[in-house]
Amino acid sequence: MKAFMDENFLLQTETARRLYHGCAAALPIYDYHCHLNPREIAEDRVFSDMAELWLGGDHYKWRLLRANGVPEEEITGNAPGFVKFLRFAQVLPQAAGNPLYHWSHLELQRYFGYHGVLNGDTAEEVWKLCQEKLPSLSVRKLIVESNVKVICTTDDPADDLRYHRAIREDASFPVRVLPAWRPDQAVNIEKPAFPSYVQKLAAAAGREIHTLSDLLQALETRLSFFDEQGCRVSDHGLDAMPAVRATEREAAAAFEKALRGEALSQAERDGYKGFLLRFFGREYAVRGWVMQIHYGALRNASSRGFDALGPDTGFDCIRGADCSAALAAFFDDLDREGRLPRTILYSLNPNDNGMLDALAGCFQEAGVRGKVQHGAAWWFNDTKQGMEAQLTGLASSSLLGTFVGMLTDSRSFLSYARHEYFRRILCNLLGSWAEQGELPDDTAMLESIVRGVCCENAVSYFGF
Repeated sequence: MKAFMDENFLLQTETARRLYHGCAAALPIYDYHCHLNPREIAEDRVFSDMAELWLGGDHYKWRLLRANGVPEEEITGNAPGFVKFLRFAQVLPQAAGNPLYHWSHLELQRYFGYHGVLNGDTAEEVWKLCQEKLPSLSVRKLIVESNVKVICTTDDPADDLRYHRAIREDASFPVRVLPAWRPDQAVNIEKPAFPSYVQKLAAAAGREIHTLSDLLQALETRLSFFDEQGCRVSDHGLDAMPAVRATEREAAAAFEKALRGEALSQAERDGYKGFLLRFFGREYAVRGWVMQIHYGALRNASSRGFDALGPDTGFDCIRGADCSAALAAFFDDLDREGRLPRTILYSLNPNDNGMLDALAGCFQEAGVRGKVQHGAAWWFNDTKQGMEAQLTGLASSSLLGTFVGMLTDSRSFLSYARHEYFRRILCNLLGSWAEQGELPDDTAMLESIVRGVCCENAVSYFGF
């Protein structure tokens, strides 16, 4: 029987082991999409205990705890940190087959030197070990020790980016931390807070906003500001891709109704959103930015949970809407104008994988490797099974060698262990193909793919 999560974890063949240990393991990380807090990086935060570092804000872990019937007080409430840690340790043995079982042990191995098994019996021992090491594991040290070279955070157009400037001006920190444009609040016209957000955006842009034309000019001002601060990537979190094509006049009418607090029809909402997304796509193309589109989440499925704890607390699930025609129309409109930016597509619904691979192939461009591509397995799909499905599907429909690889998409500074997880899966996949005779036993060719997918393609694609 193989040892639990030893140095050859997930590496089933000699070729896989050679690719990982001889190539992938030492490659740097370019984290082009995450939800890390730039203030915590600027201030080099040190966490007080493992519950704060490991469980705070982590809705993946919260869902496991709830699934085992743990009271909310001991998940997100005011229970002592050790109690929360203990409850997670007690739940973990039930999580066989869940990526959290692997991620949690990888994080304990890499950052705390613990190579045992976390459970209810070992929880106190592990807690004490981690507590001893925590004072020396500041945010910046965790990042540097993870061999990270670039981080792209997630930032609203109205943000002043003060912490990004502070990080950039600190020569002692060798990692580039760049803002990433996330304009969801400007897009989500149906939200009750939309009118107040428009005023916040107006203040940030230094101009009044009363019409759609005012809004677009304010957004252009903020796009230019983000560009000056090093931004090279945007991200859009959409429930579904809007299918309505609206004229500027129609979008303007919907915008003005929303500012007055009037209810909008679904067609008015979607028309405004589709118009604004096309505006953004053109702006990204002009600036040379990458556009990311994440869609397919059904937000706040539990109204009780949302009412108690708010958004992003573990009450979202997968939406089943078909967005293929709307996505194709969106790309085609921009492509016909010559204003389609480099774009990465992510759907939370794994049933969309084949569609996204096929759609991406329709909108490539001479001189741009993998201009439109299907992004890494996301959220409910960044499991061993989900990563393998995304990689094999992309490989069978397009060019695996142009893929920009893994992203963290996390609020946790320990989540860089997920890059190791992804790299082991990638090397195992390539190694198995080689040993089965589906690929040649050509080390140079295989390592070229590994280097590209793990870091080199991202550097070229994003212009890092």
